[in-house]
Parts: sequence; structure tokens; C-alpha cells
Amino acid sequence: MSQTGLLGNLHGVQTRSSYNQSCTCLQRRSLRLHRLPQASRPTRVARGNYSMSAGQRVRHVTASSATASPPAPSAAAPEQQQAAPVLPFRVGYGFDLHRLVEGKKLIICGIDVPHVRGCDAHSDGDVALHALTDAILGALCLPDIGQLFPDTDPKWKGANSDTFIKEAVRLMHERGYQLGNVDITIIAQQPKLSPHKEKMRDQLCLLLGSHPSTVNIKAKTHEKVDSLGENRSIACHTVCTLLRS
Repeated sequence: MSQTGLLGNLHGVQTRSSYNQSCTCLQRRSLRLHRLPQASRPTRVARGNYSMSAGQRVRHVTASSATASPPAPSAAAPEQQQAAPVLPFRVGYGFDLHRLVEGKKLIICGIDVPHVRGCDAHSDGDVALHALTDAILGALCLPDIGQLFPDTDPKWKGANSDTFIKEAVRLMHERGYQLGNVDITIIAQQPKLSPHKEKMRDQLCLLLGSHPSTVNIKAKTHEKVDSLGENRSIACHTVCTLLRS
């Protein structure tokens, strides 16, 4: 064999050997990739307007469907709005305060209490009835005593506060409630109110149509602190409950 032929055969052997080695490397690499855990997981592929997963059919995805949000609920018409709840009971709180001046009568719970000073007010200045009126109105979620009986109206100048509490009681019955109980705290440095408490409660029960066991009156001083403790003013806090009739 000539030298040229021998070289050609050697070159062919080397080429086939290199090819076989490359195939072996590719097979080993394919086996390693096949054994990787990622190779068995479905892969999400998105191209253009299409999305697909391994082993799944191609699904068309549009921009509007990808970003669409659920429709907003339409506003209910006024006649379709939820009705007000019917509560089995309601709680109200009232407060009132008046300056004490000479030359005025001191009226508390509708009773004339002897004292050298009385309340400076547009009406008779009964702090207990004013606070109780506000407590009942507040429990009913109605306007307060100042809105229903404004001190800018001459009609209420010097008016008896029985009028205010009777109107509050009428509104209470009109809305289907009756008085549960009343707890009143009167704050005054002077005069001493203990001797008058029973008479005050009897008058309140008459105005409210309530049993004495549901009406309580407490009297406190203010330990000579600020205008209340210096006998320059008088105040009252009241809490009441209303029960569904």
C-alpha cells in the first residue's frame, strides 16, 4: 500500500473514533439531564399570546382576560337598602350643667328645692329633667334637647321642663319602646339633696309612668373643686335603658 493510501486509512479511523466518542458523550449527558428532578416537572412556557404546560393543550391568553377584574357590585337603590334593625333594648346617656345665680328658683326633678341660688337658664333650668330628656332622645338616636327646644325660641322662655320630658316619653312610645330603668347622679356642693331624694323620685315616676324600683337618684358633692365645688354651678349625669314594647 502506498504512503498516501495508508495516511487516508489512518485519517478515516481517527474520524470514526472521534464520532463514536462524541455520540457516547451526548448519550451520557442526555442520561444525566433525564435524571435531574427538573426534567420531570411540567414547565410553563409563554410565547406571544399563547401559554402552555408540558403535556397540556395550548390555550390562547389575551391581554384583557389576563388583567380583567371581577365586576364591581352595583349600588343598591334607596328602596333596596337594608332596613333599620329593631333593637330589643337601647341605652341612652344625658348630661346637663347650669350656673347658679341669686334670685332664681332651684328646680330639680320637678321639685322646688329651697336654696339661696337657682339655675340661670332659658327655661326653668331643671338639670335632672334636661339630662334625662337627652338620655331618652339619645337612646332613640334623635336630635338632642337643644335642637328640639332651642333657647333662641321665645316660646321656651321660662318653660316648665316637664314639657320636655313628656315629649321625650311620647317619642319613645311612638317608636315602640318603654322605659326600662333610670339612674341619675346630681352633683352639687349645696344644698344637701338627701332630704329631697324620695320626693324627687316620686315626681319622676309620675312623669315617666314608671315604678319606683326602676328609678334611682344619687347626689354627690364636688369636694369644693372648681365651679361645682364652689357652689357656682350644678350638674347632672343620667343613664337610661329603653325596652322594646
